[in-house]
Formats: sequence, C-alpha cells, structure tokens
Amino acid sequence: MTDLPMPRLYFDNAATSFPKPPAVQGAMVHYATHLGASPGRGAYAETIEAGRRMNRCRDLICRLIHGESADHVIFTLNCTDALNLALRGVASHYRQMNRPIHVVTTELEHNSILRPLNALKDEGVEHTRVPCDPVTGLVDIDDLRNAIQPHTRMVAMLHGSNVSGTLQPIREVGSITREREILLLVDAAQTLGHYPTDVQDLNIDLLAFPGHKGLLGPLGTGGLYIRPGVDHQIHTIREGGTGSVSEQDVQPDFMPDKFESGSHNALGIIGLAEGVQWILDQGVEQLWQNEQTLSQMMLNGLLGIPGLRLLGPQALEDRCGVFSIVTDGWSPAELAGILEEHYGILSRPGLHCAPLAHQIFGTMKSGGATRLSLGPFLHEDDARHVIEAVHEVCKTGVEVNS
Repeated sequence: MTDLPMPRLYFDNAATSFPKPPAVQGAMVHYATHLGASPGRGAYAETIEAGRRMNRCRDLICRLIHGESADHVIFTLNCTDALNLALRGVASHYRQMNRPIHVVTTELEHNSILRPLNALKDEGVEHTRVPCDPVTGLVDIDDLRNAIQPHTRMVAMLHGSNVSGTLQPIREVGSITREREILLLVDAAQTLGHYPTDVQDLNIDLLAFPGHKGLLGPLGTGGLYIRPGVDHQIHTIREGGTGSVSEQDVQPDFMPDKFESGSHNALGIIGLAEGVQWILDQGVEQLWQNEQTLSQMMLNGLLGIPGLRLLGPQALEDRCGVFSIVTDGWSPAELAGILEEHYGILSRPGLHCAPLAHQIFGTMKSGGATRLSLGPFLHEDDARHVIEAVHEVCKTGVEVNS
C-alpha cells in the first residue's frame, strides 16, 4: 500500500466502527496465541476458559440492554443473520401451526428486513410497509397502528436509520405491540452502543444487533436478544452440533444452544466482549451525550451551507449520528472522492442497502447520497473539519482527480 497523503478522518461508523478500543485487539490476540480452543468442545482448561470468556460477552451485552437472561443473547454472524433468524423463525412457527402470519414494517428499512420479508411472501407470509414522512423519515404512530391486522404477529422495524439518522419512536411502538400481544423486532444496527437501550422499558421482544458497529467489536459478530418466553415462538432455521446433548440427533430446546449450531466465532466474540466492556466503562449515557454534541454541531454547520440538502430530521431529538447529504453539481460518489482526496475524510456514497428510504427522500435516481457517520473516537475538531470541507467544496467546486 502506498503512503497516504494526509491524516485519515474516519466518518463511516455506520458501516463499521473504527478505531476499536485497544483491548479488543488485545483479547483477540491473547485468544489466538494462548487459547485457540473451541468453547464447549472439550473438558480441558483452554476450552473451558474460552467458554468462560465467550459467556462473559453474553453477560455484558445482557447488562448493556437490561435483558432478563444472558442465555437469551444469541450469537449470530452479524445483524442480518440475527434478523433472518427472527423473521424466518417466527414465520416457521406460525406456518407449522397452519396459522396465517402478517408482519408490519416501514418503508425506511434496510434490505436486511426488506429482502427476507420479500422472500417469505413465497411462503405465504404477508407484510405491510407503513409509509414514512418524506422530510424526516419518521413513521406516524397512527399509520402503524392502523396497519395491524387480526393475523399480524410481528412489527419489524429499525430504531435508527442508516440513511437519514431518523430515530423511530420505538417506545410508543412497543406500547402498541405489547398491548396487542404482537412481537416487536427491532433492528438496532445504528443505535446499540450509541443510544441507551433498555429492552424491558421499550417493550422489545427481539433485538437484533451487529457486533462491529456501535458495540466496537470485530466484523463477523452480532446477536439476537430473545425475550424469555418468546423463544417458544421461534423455530430454528439452522441445526447442527452444539457441544451439548450430543447423544441426541435432534436440536436442543434450551437456550442458547437451541439457536447456536456449529462452532462459534470465539475469536470475534471474545474481542466483542472488550468492546462492550469499554462502552459500559465509559457509560452509554455519556457516549450518547457526546454524540449528541457532535450531532448538533453537524446539524448547525451543514444546514447553513448553500447548495446542500441534508436528509432526515433537523431536530436533534429525532436523529442519531448519521448524516447523509446531497450537493448541487456533484454525484454522491464524486463528493465522497473529493472529501477523501482533498481533505482525508472517509465517507460512504450510494444507496446504503436501503432503496425504499432513498425513494422516500427522492434520491434514488441520483445515486443516493454521501453519508457521514459518527463514532465515539471523533471530536469537535473533527466535526468542524468536515463542515468546513463540505462548505468549501460547495462554495468553490473543488475537483477530484480521475
């Protein structure tokens, strides 16, 4: 790799967080050099220690989200895998009982919800997409409530948008679903680790999350929290070895083994534990307050730039630290190239795996938007640099080399 021309300023935390706390890498190196064993696949000291460290991660995540049982934190490949387990597992449960199933979602969703639901249509699973406001992206609670039908079994929706930063009113949605005895599946890809999340207070039944974004762990990690009792409404979508009750050729029915087949990504999970520990040590409330400070700076700075459109809410309380912009004269890819080449700012152009969201905001045909997303290691000077860079590009028309 050639020497980079200037300091790199990472504003792509909505894709994956960077950097990670040093303890994350340290834990992974220690596992790789001193343990190496597969948790639950032996009785010697190394495998027992690997299992202890993996279960520590469950405990920490359960503590972070105020879950009821650490055994109900299921490790998955990523957030997409977790959402598939929830959607397909619940659908399989109701289909086996020959009961119709309808799912309510929104038009702002990531393809991790949209694509599984579209695929499940061929299996008789119906779904309704509730429209969102074309300016803020917020869903209307009355529209969502009216979309619920007698055979609705689940509301599946994101908490924070990876396109517009929109924070959906999950607490109000949770009150509706709990009252109607409908499952609430929340995609917390953009909020867990950033935003204080209490699954009991918010009436969340199923919380899907990646390990590599706000939780500051490595890629290839994620999970699904399943509220105790809800696990009986979810069928397995993958079966295999669990290291438990190996004398039986059927999947265990106890947690977490019911949903964790095959050897774990112990290396990644042990690293993830240190990311979650760092968040708990800092205090997620403090991290959120710091992100809100930067978010307010971004709002104040970007909204005043001529020729620039910021997608999503302008009110701080309605958004997380995701800022997608469209500028006159530059495609999203061109703007991202200019920001990197001339200012060392790393952003994400395109449609962000959320085509309906870009249809809502009218940015589909123009190639989407350029996204800038916050993380816990960014500071006020970094936000100022981004605002000044974008302002300069819009004012002077800096060109990117071909």
